[in-house]
Amino acid sequence: YVFTCKMMTSTLPTPKVHSAWKDRHQCGAPFRARGPACAPNQLRPFSSPEKVLGRRAATASQSPSQAAPGTANQHLLLNWMKENGAPEQQVEIRSLDLPGAGRPLDLVVARNNIAAGQVAVSVPERMVVTLDRVFECEFVAELLTTDKLSELACLTLYMMYEKKVGASSFWAPFIKELDRQRARGAQAVESPLLWDDKELEELLQGSPLVPAVRQRLAGIREEYEALDTVWFMASSLFNKYPFDIPTEAFSFERFKQAFAAVQASIVHLQGVPIAKRFALVPLGPPLMSYSSTSRGMLVYNEESRSVQLIADRDYSPGEPLTAWCGPQPNSRLLLNYGLVDENNPYDKLQMTVTIPNTDRLFQAKRAALQPHGLSTQATFDLARNRPLPPALIPFMRLALATTSEQVLQVWFPPPAAAGGRGPPPGVMGGSGGPPPGVAGARGGAPPSSSSGSSGGPGAVSPPQFGKPSTPEVEKAIATLLSAYFQKRLDSYKHPLWHDIEVVGDATSTPRQKIAARLTKIEKSILLGCMEELKAYAGGALPAAEEAAAALAASSVKFSP
Repeated sequence: YVFTCKMMTSTLPTPKVHSAWKDRHQCGAPFRARGPACAPNQLRPFSSPEKVLGRRAATASQSPSQAAPGTANQHLLLNWMKENGAPEQQVEIRSLDLPGAGRPLDLVVARNNIAAGQVAVSVPERMVVTLDRVFECEFVAELLTTDKLSELACLTLYMMYEKKVGASSFWAPFIKELDRQRARGAQAVESPLLWDDKELEELLQGSPLVPAVRQRLAGIREEYEALDTVWFMASSLFNKYPFDIPTEAFSFERFKQAFAAVQASIVHLQGVPIAKRFALVPLGPPLMSYSSTSRGMLVYNEESRSVQLIADRDYSPGEPLTAWCGPQPNSRLLLNYGLVDENNPYDKLQMTVTIPNTDRLFQAKRAALQPHGLSTQATFDLARNRPLPPALIPFMRLALATTSEQVLQVWFPPPAAAGGRGPPPGVMGGSGGPPPGVAGARGGAPPSSSSGSSGGPGAVSPPQFGKPSTPEVEKAIATLLSAYFQKRLDSYKHPLWHDIEVVGDATSTPRQKIAARLTKIEKSILLGCMEELKAYAGGALPAAEEAAAALAASSVKFSP
């Protein structure tokens, strides 16, 4: 469900050739090669009647200063939709003044009482920005999004040129509202892509989101540098714009800001062709807030040829509407939409454990893992509702096994415990990618948890972790994992109590609050792991210094 920036792997002409093409076609006009013919019923960007164009231009010229803050923009967008054939909506746009936000924030709220099952929002397809509209033909759209450029980059470039067209653009009212929102979600925060590096480190130090932001920025930079290639390749889009090629018309900073705005507004439509799957929907996000617990979704209705939101519950007048964002952890929600949902059931951290190939039992361990869909490098989900995944302890037993007998005795929970085929619960694919689904091992129940030894950590293992190994191995597991979790906790700039204070402080800025919410949740997950590990170890964990020294000396590696 979650989109990512695709890295550019184009074998198309280099920027040097682009310059030559520009010299040949004066004023930066693009090379005008013709694309394939479109189907007769294919939507095109500028097929509206001339009289509607006139109304668009008149409406777009209205000044927001003529009314109370937010009111002019509200009527601009809704009137534009109505004039272009959208049905009467059950919602309205309301401007809210949020402390520290800097300017009013617009949200979609119920206009009347809305009953569960009622169509609350309905946006005709012709008013939704998708790649098939941008490139006029699905063939071209798919060509440009297959290992060439991400859908988001294509949509971003299109909207930037449409904004450059000005009030005469069909999309001018929609673009005005996106500009007004400034890529902010319902919590008045932009994606960390737009935070400066100092603030990113100050507020999110220790969070896995920091390297994720930098990786995404590197991807955006690569796509920006590939824009000129797309300009010359997609004449069906760009031959109507009398402007310079992309990297001369727009700086990287402007492209990054526009990319973040498009990213915060994107809707991922299900069950549609590839050229329609990423959509910019008026009245969708960021005007409509995403929620991890909502059961309502923005979906494409083939019969009415519109994008609709069916209310998942009753709404009262003035109540903000929400739509489900898919199973995304809060780190993704903040990166993509500027949101943190403290009730998010999909929240998690990840850890990767690697068995070194220098282990003298490496081949035996790899063979023992394969029936369970695992490799010698496995990534585990540390979830809010189950901090210590059931497969982690068995994997550690195998990693630390010193004899062939110990390797053969390791038991893994069956995949059925995760609700279907695949690797054991809480485990993602290792170095070879996501593993294929494999049936469970040694039946469905774990062996006896009695280890035959007395006392010591792990002498009696909780049933979900299976039969313990030797006391030495069980103690080593508790030592290494406790050191790893503590190391991650120590990497944050502030302790948990500081996050709680920031969230409750009325003087905190929206960015400070949202960052504290995220790091508070992440630290709570790690502390939950420590508590479960303590119970597994019989109520006590090794001393911190002893554990840290063991972790540094261990051949089994942990990341991040």
